[in-house]
Amino acid sequence: MSESLDREILYLLNDVARLIRTRADQRARTHGMTRAQWVILSRLERQPGLSQNEIAAIVEVEPITVARLVDRLESAGLVERRADPKDRRVWRLHLTPAAEPELRELKKHKAALREEVTSGVSATEIEQLIDGLLKLKANLTDGRASLRAV
Repeated sequence: MSESLDREILYLLNDVARLIRTRADQRARTHGMTRAQWVILSRLERQPGLSQNEIAAIVEVEPITVARLVDRLESAGLVERRADPKDRRVWRLHLTPAAEPELRELKKHKAALREEVTSGVSATEIEQLIDGLLKLKANLTDGRASLRAV
């Protein structure tokens, strides 16, 4: 007998990820931003100096879309573009001091979303889930899962 769709792991992973993105979008909109803009701010906090192309890969959008998102962040005074000293075609992105209050809000919303998502799940279950997800991620990133008999 086949598994019901609500217990099929691939559908379930997709559904949970979509629901988390939807909740994050809703929270970002309350601050006049998008989830993608929050991802950019968060990434630049951890990795200052990423290029627009590197951000595009992280956010999973086209570079032109990142350029527009960064334009808005730059207009708001949250991000600045700096020329790459080794390649004049590349812009490196850096947070400005004005980004600090937005990052504090982002962290509050991230903590609230994590609480909402993990409500009723024990710390042990969360650690087991993280371990399992890391294994799934490794399966997809180390080439073993590339194009096996589909």
